[in-house]
Amino acid sequence: MSTTSQDPTVLHFDILVDVPLERAFRVFTERFDEVKPREHNLLAVPIERTVLEPEAGGTVYDLGSDGSRCTWARVLACEPPDRLVLSWDISPRWQLESDPGRTSEVEIRFLAEGAGRTRVVLEHRHLDRHGEGWESFAGLGSGSGWPLYLDRFRAATERDAAGS
Repeated sequence: MSTTSQDPTVLHFDILVDVPLERAFRVFTERFDEVKPREHNLLAVPIERTVLEPEAGGTVYDLGSDGSRCTWARVLACEPPDRLVLSWDISPRWQLESDPGRTSEVEIRFLAEGAGRTRVVLEHRHLDRHGEGWESFAGLGSGSGWPLYLDRFRAATERDAAGS
């Protein structure tokens, strides 16, 4: 996994996965529950599952074991199989942010690297829109942030490829 960014308000990562473009996009969007760690939880109860609605205007939400729901992102763009853009509706205090003007964006691009490989580029940008304390989001670049999500995504693509 590589990371590059000169701008502190942007986190940038890319990985290669050994599945075709369309499959990579499908695994990321349809099996996002396998990508997002359960311990990343804003609910008061354990997460039963995480849902990503793969369409512009959709949302990303966690469903709790008691039926509660926490919507923490909006789908801003969904262009299968090439691109997905989400809002990051979580404040630097790890609480839901209801003001869209104080949210950042996560863009995931899927780029074919031959018949059976895909480069996945994740860019989390406009972190400074969150206001005071936005610098704490630099931690999303650590092993428990976006790199963990991408490692889990790679594992999901490997399980998918093994099952086909």
